[in-house]
Amino acid sequence: MRITEAARRLGMSPRMLRYREALGLLPPVRDRGAHRRFGEEELAAVAQAMELERRFDVSPAELAFGLRVLTEPAVAHAVRELGLRIGRIQAPRRALDFEKEKALRLLRGAPPPRR
Repeated sequence: MRITEAARRLGMSPRMLRYREALGLLPPVRDRGAHRRFGEEELAAVAQAMELERRFDVSPAELAFGLRVLTEPAVAHAVRELGLRIGRIQAPRRALDFEKEKALRLLRGAPPPRR
C-alpha cells in the first residue's frame, strides 16, 4: 500500500511516517518507481515502535537513538562512558572482584576460584 493508506491505518500523517523512515525506524522498501510501499510487516513494525514510545515515554528520535546504541559499538561505548562518568551506571564490581581474586591466587600459587 502507498504511504497515505499506511498513515491512515496507523492514525498518523504521511509526514510523520516519512519522519520515522528518515530516523531509520522503518526498513527501506521501495517499488520500481521509487515510491515507498508498506506491507503488513512494516505496519506492525511502526505499531510496535509506537507502543514502545508510549510505554517508555520516549520520542521517535529517542527510540532511534536507542537502536543506534544497540547496533553501533562506538555509540554504545560512548554512552557507557558517559553513564559511568555521571554515576548512572556502576562499574561491574562482581566481575572485577572475581578477576582480582583470581590474580591474587595466581600470585600466591593457589588455584583460581571456581565460578
